Amino acid sequence: MGVPKRRVSKARKNKRRSQWLQIAPPNLVECPHCHQLKLSHRACPHCGYYKGRPVLEVAEEK
Repeated sequence: MGVPKRRVSKARKNKRRSQWLQIAPPNLVECPHCHQLKLSHRACPHCGYYKGRPVLEVAEEK
């Protein structure tokens, strides 16, 4: 069974734990129908269109 031979130092531990901050933000693209920013390969939350067709029923904002 794998058991650590030596204690992991605080610096080494903290370096490893800091890596999650370097994750890139999600890639946003412009919706071709309403020109709002949306996640790629997903239906637009503003107009409900995906690949030129309405796929979501979007409630009107007041």
